[in-house]
Amino acid sequence: MDSPNEERSLLNHQFNGLIDLVSSPIRRETASRTSLGTKAPINNDDTDIEIGKLEKDRERGIRNKRGVTLHNKALLSGLAYCFSSCGMILVNKYVLSSYDFNAGISLMLYQNFVSVVIVSILSCLGIIKTEPLTWRLIKVWLPVNFIFVGMLVTSMFSLKYINVAMVTVLKNVTNVMTAVGEMYLFNKHHDNRVWAALFLMIISAISGGFTDLAFNAVGYTWQFLNCFLTASYSLTLRRVMDTAKQVTKSGELNEFSMVMLNNSLSLPLGFSLIFVFNEVDYLLHTPLLRLPSFWLVMTFSGLLGLAISFTSMWFLHQTGATTYSLVGSLNKIPLSVAGILLFNVPTSLENSASILFGLLAGVLFARAKMR
Repeated sequence: MDSPNEERSLLNHQFNGLIDLVSSPIRRETASRTSLGTKAPINNDDTDIEIGKLEKDRERGIRNKRGVTLHNKALLSGLAYCFSSCGMILVNKYVLSSYDFNAGISLMLYQNFVSVVIVSILSCLGIIKTEPLTWRLIKVWLPVNFIFVGMLVTSMFSLKYINVAMVTVLKNVTNVMTAVGEMYLFNKHHDNRVWAALFLMIISAISGGFTDLAFNAVGYTWQFLNCFLTASYSLTLRRVMDTAKQVTKSGELNEFSMVMLNNSLSLPLGFSLIFVFNEVDYLLHTPLLRLPSFWLVMTFSGLLGLAISFTSMWFLHQTGATTYSLVGSLNKIPLSVAGILLFNVPTSLENSASILFGLLAGVLFARAKMR
């Protein structure tokens, strides 16, 4: 991705070129008038002032139009990102709880399969570019993929037993683990504001667990394991990406290539996990697989999973890392509210306060990281 300065230079270059195209006809028209001559002498100073005013008016109009266009694109990409990220969690919760589907690994496997098919089609049509899957690249990426699959599987298992709002708050523990990992692995130090926000996250997670009316020890165990794997994935990805770029043909590794890598390599691993967790017997006997509506919802969840990758990259390109991080934190608030209302989650004033406290701590953490 280009740096902000490079993007700004490109926009300025395009903007100046557009101004030259607009102003050239004015200059040509003025020159024609002068060459033909008139009965009264033309004052060059007045002509220059008139041309300058016309150019400034046109520049102002073009600048306002460009500003509105960029604002609309940023708003549209932000809404698309929020919809896909919220929708993915809510649809997964709907499949696992409302349908009472007890095969989370199979759901993950089908979603990844949908992503592989769509990315492959888009790549063949030339709409996106992906790196070819070479054996050297697979060997480099395989350790990250094991963590990636574990992260998705534990997320499915925790979402089965815990309500969406508490999952959202407990995911803040990932930030704590990541910050500690950055300190020890990359010697990265955070200021006091960051640590204060992380401390508030821990307090909210503990108080939320104690006040959770639907507390489930199995679900909380899966969620904390998910936090550990998510932090591990984030920390490992930073090291592996540099090595992976060296073994690709182009020397780069874009978002689409990572989506293709992760989802393709997860298929054989996920298929083996189905047998390990004995989901095959359940799949053979469940009547859900004979319902067209169930397949429609599962396919929709796969599309949302892929949409998160596309919309997050689009939103990040239209705005920046700062806005992206802050919106991601704020997005958890409507997600938690929707999770409570849609699934009729029993809650108390104390638990609601803990959830709100944790969400605000996430926003404070995002703001602290910006400084």
